[in-house]
Amino acid sequence: MIQERYQFWLTSPYFDNDTRSEVAGIKDKKEIEDRFYMDLEFGTGGLRGVLGAGTNRMNIYVIRKATQGLADLILEEGEEGKKRGVVIAYDSRRLSDRFAKEAALVLAGNGIKAYIFEDLRPTPELSFTVRHLKAQAGIVITASHNPKEYNGYKVYWEDGGQVPPGRADQILAYIKGHQRWDDIFPLGEAEARDKGLLVEIGEEIDSVYLSKVKELALYPELSRTKGSNLSVVYTPLHGAGNMLVRRILTDMGYSVFTVPEQEEPDPEFTTVPYPNPEIPTTFDLAKKYGEAVNAHMLIATDPDADRLGMAFRTPQGDYQQLTGNQVGTLLSYYLLSQKKKLGILPDNAVVIKTIASTDLADLMVKDLGVQIENVLTGFKFIAEKEQEMEAQGNGDFQFGFEESYGYLAGHFVRDKDAVIASLLLAEAALYYQEVEGRSLLQVLEDIYEKYGYFIDDQISITLEGKEGREKMVKMMAKLRETDVKFFGGIPIECIDDYELRKGRRMISPLHSYTLSLPQSNVIRYSFQGGGFVMARPSGTEPKIKFYFNIRESDPEQLPNTLERVKKDLLELIED
Repeated sequence: MIQERYQFWLTSPYFDNDTRSEVAGIKDKKEIEDRFYMDLEFGTGGLRGVLGAGTNRMNIYVIRKATQGLADLILEEGEEGKKRGVVIAYDSRRLSDRFAKEAALVLAGNGIKAYIFEDLRPTPELSFTVRHLKAQAGIVITASHNPKEYNGYKVYWEDGGQVPPGRADQILAYIKGHQRWDDIFPLGEAEARDKGLLVEIGEEIDSVYLSKVKELALYPELSRTKGSNLSVVYTPLHGAGNMLVRRILTDMGYSVFTVPEQEEPDPEFTTVPYPNPEIPTTFDLAKKYGEAVNAHMLIATDPDADRLGMAFRTPQGDYQQLTGNQVGTLLSYYLLSQKKKLGILPDNAVVIKTIASTDLADLMVKDLGVQIENVLTGFKFIAEKEQEMEAQGNGDFQFGFEESYGYLAGHFVRDKDAVIASLLLAEAALYYQEVEGRSLLQVLEDIYEKYGYFIDDQISITLEGKEGREKMVKMMAKLRETDVKFFGGIPIECIDDYELRKGRRMISPLHSYTLSLPQSNVIRYSFQGGGFVMARPSGTEPKIKFYFNIRESDPEQLPNTLERVKKDLLELIED
């Protein structure tokens, strides 16, 4: 099977000369196996992989096949689905613009209208635009914060959220049902435009989207009159956030300095090892400029501007980077407490977060009299829960976040949104600075003093190829086979296995229970007194991730406790 695929890609005239030449240049048997032993998996919301020729790589032919699968699903909706069409956005990565155009022309070849942004735009604006134009679906070409060798393809449905598992399975079934690679022919661009099946969009969407973001401000007048007192250094990390993040902050009155070396799109991401705002070195240039202009806050967005990282100036004059959990906790606290103060917090207010995100938020949100919902890892589940609440009328979404630097407020976007987060963070920092005389770091310390000190960390083990996949399977099997009662000396209260959808209480009274969340290959160990360890193979990368959230009454003990927990976990998964 591998050799057949390899020979087909090597010889078929359907593939362009560059593709066949690349395939011909692969001499290593293991690389041939890795490129052709499987089709790049259409998983949680779409595709993500290394760029290159082959069935297990990102290229125009994989894009065509995935888009044909989406087209087949839309054709089920009849003429109405074809007319409503699909919105397509893309970021600054290698071949993103070409992949976007290729997807649009495959849709056009099926008689489905495609709206394509004239230039790179943030993923959350794509989500907004699907809702705003009442489109049937959306596509965004991005690999988010992955290394430069990667690109990806995410699919959204009519609610503006990433396709949930059920829809994704339908698209996957169509993709698998389409056995051939060489019978998908995109419509010519000129013909697609003439037929009204390819339509460019841009500023007319930007202005409506930004007006909605501005409506989320709780104290717009404070921003307009005092915003220049808060100086922000911003880096888009060579990605799609530059125009809209800078525009929203300057429009609202903030003083913004953009890192010049990282301002322009660059698919090589030459100034950073990875374009990921979670990584401390990402802020090196921003810190240099922050110190030069004495900025209060540094913010960074990833290439498709759905994730946001932040560092805040300490009293000593350096910058402390906050984790996604800390930013999510701060924004939850700011929005809920201020809405309560203003008398605009609904009685049925809800915060939604993932099971990988800090238990601190659960304690705090409940104490503020607000309901909190926990969903599976992946922001699409937050958006799906918001959509469900809206449809059933049983809760009013106020804020959602995940530990991996994703945040959302408002009802007009169904994905994490760094444009919204940048505005809310700036306003929160300004409010505490100008009204209460405190910094965000002081507010966070007050939260810790009230609810307990938490530290979070993550270990990500990369296991590439077929052998890596098999090793991940063995690791998860070993965890399922082992009765763990302690990590780092902390007693485990519950073990939840989302693959089996069963939980077990490990301390008295012992009992088993059924989990309500959908099936997912995740095991979560909840500590007595708060905090957890969680194991989860990634759905989009060749990695297995371990999440740590540790609680202590004494903050001095946190690093040592964390290291003990990590040591026990790593010893458990060793061969």
